[in-house]
Amino acid sequence: MADSQPRRFPAILRQRAASFGYAFRGVAAALRTEVHLRLHAAATLVVLGLGWYFKITPGEWAAVALSVGAVWCAELMNTAIEAVVNLVSPEYHPLAGRAKDVAAGAVLVMALAALTVGLLVFAPRVWALLGR
Repeated sequence: MADSQPRRFPAILRQRAASFGYAFRGVAAALRTEVHLRLHAAATLVVLGLGWYFKITPGEWAAVALSVGAVWCAELMNTAIEAVVNLVSPEYHPLAGRAKDVAAGAVLVMALAALTVGLLVFAPRVWALLGR
């Protein structure tokens, strides 16, 4: 005989699903409010298109994916740090300014590393395409 009660996911699965929802909500909120993250999103689309067009190798895809992911993580962490600093120090304070500057510096360092990967993967292919 069939059970008339609907099957429910265990609480731990509901909690994990909710956690993913919160994470996606955070990324969406950052995309709506952070100009630099939208620039990274556009760059991500360009890089994915180039990777598809040039049929890069699985190893190159791994390097590109890790680079893109690292830049996104750095930018999201920077956004979170800025929000917390603004919350705890609404008025200017030198340490608050330093925290924000260091967080922005982390994004810059990661973006430059990702740019290096992009140049190593795509520059030879672009030059060969232009030299035809």
